[in-house]
Amino acid sequence: MKPNPTEPEQLTLRAADGYPLIALRYPATAPLRGHLVMAGATGVPQLFYRNFALFAASQGYTTLTLDYRGIGLSRQGTLRGLRMRYLQWAHDDLSAAVETMASDTVPLFMIGHSFGGHAFGLLPNHARVARFYTFATGAGWHGWMPKAEQWKVLLMWRIVGPLLTRWKGYLAWSKLGMGEDLPLDVFRDWKHWCRYPRYFFDDPAMAHVHGLFASVTTPIRAANAMDDLWAPPASRDAFMAAYRNADCQTIDIDPRTSGLGAIGHMGYFRRTAQPLWEEALRWFGEHPRPKPKAAARAHHHIAGDALVAA
Repeated sequence: MKPNPTEPEQLTLRAADGYPLIALRYPATAPLRGHLVMAGATGVPQLFYRNFALFAASQGYTTLTLDYRGIGLSRQGTLRGLRMRYLQWAHDDLSAAVETMASDTVPLFMIGHSFGGHAFGLLPNHARVARFYTFATGAGWHGWMPKAEQWKVLLMWRIVGPLLTRWKGYLAWSKLGMGEDLPLDVFRDWKHWCRYPRYFFDDPAMAHVHGLFASVTTPIRAANAMDDLWAPPASRDAFMAAYRNADCQTIDIDPRTSGLGAIGHMGYFRRTAQPLWEEALRWFGEHPRPKPKAAARAHHHIAGDALVAA
C-alpha cells in the first residue's frame, strides 16, 4: 500500500544539547521548489500549523514543523522540574530543524510566527536560510497594545501567571484555554523581557543579542495584522529594527480591506488566511535556485519601507 501523501513523516531531531524533539515532515506533492521550516509561536503546538504545511507541500515545498522542548509532541511528562531557558528553543531546538532541512540542491526557507521572528536572529545557522517570512512578530511590551489588552496582559504577568506557577511549578496555560503549558523558566524570561519597549534588546544583561541580530543578512518580510492586539505594527517595528543589516520589508495587513476578516494574533494560519500563505510562497519562489557549482551569491533588494495589503 502506498503511503498517504497528505500524512507527514514523524522525525526525532536532536537539539544542539542532545534533547530529543519531535518534528513532522510534509513531503512536497508537486515538483520540488524548496525546503521550508515552520518556526512556531510560544505555547503553540506544531499541529496548529498543519493546514499551512499541507498547503506549502502542495505547492512544491517539503515542509518541517516541530515542537520545541516541553511543548506538544516534544513534551516528556510533567513540566514541573524542567529547567531550561526560553531562548534554547531558538539556538538549540530550531537550529536542529534548520540543519535537518538544509540542502545543497534546493533553497531553504523559513516561516515564523510571533516567537519564530525572535528565534531567527538567535540561530547559529541562520545563514543557511535563503529567505525568511514572519507573521505577528512584535516586541511584547504591553505599552504597544490597546488599553484594554494592556490590562489583560498585566493581569497575566503580575497575578495569574505567578499564582499558576506557584501552584503547578510551571505556567499551566491550558487551564485557561490559552495554549500549551509553558516551562517555568520560559514564563520567567518572557515576563521579564516584556517589561521593556524593545524586549530583550533593552535588557542590559542581553547586550550580546544586538550583534547576533546584526549578523543576519537573509532577506526578511515581516507581516502584521492591524487588528493583532499582541503584536500591532508599532510593536513589530520596535523589534525588527534589530535586523539592521538585513533587507527587511514590513507589511501591514488591514483586515477591513484585505477581505480576510478578523486576524488577531492567531488568524494568520487559519484556512481563511490562505492568500497570506500564497504571498509568502510567491516571494520564496522568486529566489534563484542554487547552481551546481556555487557561483557568486546574488543580492536581492526589495525597495520600500511598508506596504498596506489590500
